[in-house]
Amino acid sequence: MRNASSLLLILFILATTTSGTTDSIIITGNEKILNFFSCLLSGDVNYTIPSSPSFHQIFHLSAYNLRITNASSSNPVAIILPGTKEQLLATITCCKNAPWEFIIRSGGHSLEGLSYSACNHHLFVLIDLMNLNRVLVDVESKTAWVEAGATLGEIYSEVSRASSHFGFPAGLCPTVGSGGHIGGGGWGLMSRKYGLASDNVVDAILVDSNGRLLDRQMMGEDVFWAIRGGGPGSFGAVYSWKISLVDVPDKVTAFRITRSGSITLTAGLLHKWQFVAPKLEDEVTLLASIRSEPDTTNMVLVATFLGLYLGPKHIALASINRALPELGLHGSECNELSWIESMAYFPGINQVTTVEALRDRFSTSDQKNYYKWKSDFVRELISLSGIEGILGMLMKESRMVLVLSPFGGIMSRIKSDMVPFPHREGNLYSLGYFVYWDENGEKMSSAYMDSIQNFHEYITPFVSKGPRASYVNEIDLDLGVMDWENVSMSGDELVEAGRAWGEKYFLGNYGRLVRAKTMIDPNNVFRHQQSIPSKSIQDLGDDINRIIEC
Repeated sequence: MRNASSLLLILFILATTTSGTTDSIIITGNEKILNFFSCLLSGDVNYTIPSSPSFHQIFHLSAYNLRITNASSSNPVAIILPGTKEQLLATITCCKNAPWEFIIRSGGHSLEGLSYSACNHHLFVLIDLMNLNRVLVDVESKTAWVEAGATLGEIYSEVSRASSHFGFPAGLCPTVGSGGHIGGGGWGLMSRKYGLASDNVVDAILVDSNGRLLDRQMMGEDVFWAIRGGGPGSFGAVYSWKISLVDVPDKVTAFRITRSGSITLTAGLLHKWQFVAPKLEDEVTLLASIRSEPDTTNMVLVATFLGLYLGPKHIALASINRALPELGLHGSECNELSWIESMAYFPGINQVTTVEALRDRFSTSDQKNYYKWKSDFVRELISLSGIEGILGMLMKESRMVLVLSPFGGIMSRIKSDMVPFPHREGNLYSLGYFVYWDENGEKMSSAYMDSIQNFHEYITPFVSKGPRASYVNEIDLDLGVMDWENVSMSGDELVEAGRAWGEKYFLGNYGRLVRAKTMIDPNNVFRHQQSIPSKSIQDLGDDINRIIEC
């Protein structure tokens, strides 16, 4: 344990490595800073500060959007690395009384960098959960306890090691952290069969703002409901999830094919796809992504189709070709694999190609771009001419990609309020779209940001309305941000401000999320630019007793 002179050295280092706007905070907050680091030391919690050789490497390993990390935003004053639930509990207790904001990072894939940046250049402490990555599988009960820092790849790998007959329905990218992914819903290629990742959570351990470890029974059903899809970073720090595993066959069929062509050809294929993909058997998922790229003489559209069928190749081939013969799927393009092999086969945003590589949480740490992402939901079939117009817009942007993720199946049979993710019956598919670039500079960034905003406006007639819905795991700060610095805002005013994005992400579930937030974190200790705000405690009525009892 470091002595007082070591802590004074930390103060000196922080004071000499922060910008002019933060010096006043350092000078006036020395006692709080000293208490903060003393608190961490007494809790035996590992941390690193900017003077450490490992600090910047740890920070940038899981910070994927260069638009955020290369902006003129501040770096953390410390990175805390808890390795046990007791250390996480101590960390939250210490951070609550620190003079800085704190941010929790599970995998670092927040599309707006909310897991590794603070707004308005504020100083912040980063709580990195990379050492909380244990996965304990119970084959007999078909469940697993998953620490919130475990990546999807680590979960898939451990589940498969325990039994080749089990899987878990979550996303494609193996380096995504389970804390954020499950906290926002978690769609994947088995969601049409088994629902979202959050639909398959049966218990959790949460550290709340009062420094308590709460399981499902202790936190209550309202809060347990809220943390399963209500967005990460709002209700507390999830230490672990208890997930229900799903059955997978000995062999699944996977394919990843591309079809290139003109606007007319591609539009015809996508027009038919939207009729078919949401209505295929629950065991089939056929995802489409489209981009434009230069050919020998001009630009062409390239459509990539990812397909997963929970069964043998001959049945998958017959099903797809019967429903969508225009795709022209050949047997040679299909791969019969074990489920865990299929999770390594699909690339996500990287090029993981082996089952062993699924466990490497940093396999994508060198694959970073500047990017901006938006999302919509399509509830009505888009006409052929409408799709041609959309593809015409895409043809003008060589750095834009559309991702069409089909719904239907069990997604349409789960009630919209089972968990906070409400986009169920009536949604044909989600439409994600992003623009990416390699060049630094404000002028270049502004041009690409304008291009995706123009595309967003163009597709307005074709997507959901009243409100125009969006997916919280594809978070978009263009929808609005909370002004937490305005201390004069009442609880009611905070809630009204939060509707700008809250009702787009959660539709009619926003009100219940506010209620759960007020019950578990009435003082907004856990917050970010689009977190769920707390309302006045008095508005809870009889439920105020639950807060008093706590």
